[in-house]
Amino acid sequence: MSATPTTPSFVNRIVAASLRQRLIVILLALAIIVVGLWSFSRLPVDAYPDLSPPLVELSTQWPGHAAEEVERLITAPVELAMNGLPGLKVMRSVSLYGLSDVRLTFEEGTDNYFARQRVMERLPDIELPDGLSPGMAPLASPSGLIYRYVLQSADRSAMELKVLQEWVLERAYRAVPGVADLSSLGGETLQYQVLIDPTRLAGAGLTVPMVAEALEANNNNAGGGFYSEGGQFYYVRGLGRLTSTEDIGRVVLASTTAHRCW
Repeated sequence: MSATPTTPSFVNRIVAASLRQRLIVILLALAIIVVGLWSFSRLPVDAYPDLSPPLVELSTQWPGHAAEEVERLITAPVELAMNGLPGLKVMRSVSLYGLSDVRLTFEEGTDNYFARQRVMERLPDIELPDGLSPGMAPLASPSGLIYRYVLQSADRSAMELKVLQEWVLERAYRAVPGVADLSSLGGETLQYQVLIDPTRLAGAGLTVPMVAEALEANNNNAGGGFYSEGGQFYYVRGLGRLTSTEDIGRVVLASTTAHRCW
């Protein structure tokens, strides 16, 4: 019996052509390797891929006020001002004790900076109680939380740990590439408190607002320009900022003039 010849398969033809054109095959392999390395260097690698739509978050703090007041005087005006933004898809809000949080979710494909710019343009038109202004959260996704840590010490107080966190660690972490923001919770804040005795205050004919205004007015430095003498410049300024409890005790609340009749 004579064997019938078989037709070479497609793979065999590719292998045969590659063996005949070795130089072309080597050049194509090198080109694929170079393109692969270039693409790998530009590939964003994230442990938790960001699948959320563009989000802008507005937070407003109003310490000491109930959630009902926060909702009526802060959250509602903010929602009314942000209603109708270009590309706005969903608007949600939360009103808590002393805190208002409004989240604006935009349509897919909306540029983050475009959304933030449109929100910034409407912030000045919001009518809020005196001294309040909504703050915009940093440009980060809801899944952007990457690390939590706690400062503990056997020989340092909670106040010292907070100072270390705010003045050393927080600045170092913000300098790390890719870190958008850092939120600190807890600790004790170094401050001077004026404890008022209502009975003695009323007996002196004073009120609590008068005390607050006097402390605020006597807690500022003033600039006075400069003068030259002997080729040198000397800056003139008035030092009035409170730096100790003794300075607070020397603040004048009111003055009276005694009149005598003869």
